[in-house]
Amino acid sequence: MSKTIAITGLGWLGQPLAYRLSALNYTVKGSVSTIQKATMLQQNGFNAFPVEISEKGIEGEIQALLNNTDSYIIMIPPGLRKNTGADYVLKMTHLLEAVKASAVKKVILVSSTSVYDDAQGKVTEKNDPQPQTIAGKQLRQVEELFLNSDEIKTTVIRFGGLIGGSRQPAKYLAGRKDLANGNAPVNLIHRDDCINILVEILKRDAFGKVFNAVYPNHPTKADYYIEKAKELGLVPPAFKETATNEIFKQVDSENLKTFLNYSFKTSI
Repeated sequence: MSKTIAITGLGWLGQPLAYRLSALNYTVKGSVSTIQKATMLQQNGFNAFPVEISEKGIEGEIQALLNNTDSYIIMIPPGLRKNTGADYVLKMTHLLEAVKASAVKKVILVSSTSVYDDAQGKVTEKNDPQPQTIAGKQLRQVEELFLNSDEIKTTVIRFGGLIGGSRQPAKYLAGRKDLANGNAPVNLIHRDDCINILVEILKRDAFGKVFNAVYPNHPTKADYYIEKAKELGLVPPAFKETATNEIFKQVDSENLKTFLNYSFKTSI
């Protein structure tokens, strides 16, 4: 079992994961994008390094992060939804080169179910992603970069929409009208299950795999977000009617059960 873990991305998911791993007697270190953030985390007991990854290359203490590291967890938000023109593939190519230049041999790459296209309908890990959006295509290219590298053994985990803590999408949809795709199934996962799955991958040394990680129940968006808004005391959103023959993406996992014997713990 790998005992020294590095995490790039000590944020909403990375920080509680670091706490959990530390409680399990792993040695944990991580990185954030600025010296200020690293200093703040250091003051809170984290072994944190500033590492900034851009299209131009990597600045900061990447060698210190990767030195004497058994397994490396990469959870870098691609920033592709904001249409900034960011080249996520180029950024991650720089990071892959740094990993290959280090002694790290095992990587967990956090990806997204966005690699699947809506037109693919119901999918599991057996279905090859066929992304049509620019963001989806970049995510898939990055997956392939790491999976095809001979120097490291990468496991890719495709998380669905992330919820937990203060993150509940119903808050942002409350009171909105004429929302599209009300009949589409939700593909969500709670942060607690994300952490549990990442820990299981490390415990079982399940590298060289691909995992879809989405809660197995898929209510429609309309049913789910209207109910959640009511639970939160918010004005429910209203959805437009959807053609009954429209195809929507539903992401499920076979590999979580096959390789990790994992059962979800936290309902969405």
